Amino acid sequence: MAFRIQENEVLEIMDTALTQAQITPFLQAANLVVTDKLTGEYRTDLLAEIERWLAAHLAAMLDPQTSREKLGDADATYEGKTGMGLDFTRYGQQVKVLEYKGILAELGQSKGPAEAKTIT
Repeated sequence: MAFRIQENEVLEIMDTALTQAQITPFLQAANLVVTDKLTGEYRTDLLAEIERWLAAHLAAMLDPQTSREKLGDADATYEGKTGMGLDFTRYGQQVKVLEYKGILAELGQSKGPAEAKTIT
């Protein structure tokens, strides 16, 4: 599988202790999503940037970033909470800026409660 970018390019935008090898599965997932959902929608160079930021977003879920730290009595608050989709991380928020058509943002959206239909 040919990625549009390399692991080190993902690490350049992240504040993380993750290694290139640890980034690979997230880059692979980002590549699959970008290829499946966005090919033909954007220029190749923009697809590469979206892939990079999406890989960072996915990796950040394994290695969450702190949004607030406190030294006395050691307190830390981490970014995001469940159900936020791309808004969960600063990297996902950047994906939404780059992918301005909103195709990826819609992927995690609930379509509302499922409706049961009776077949007669």
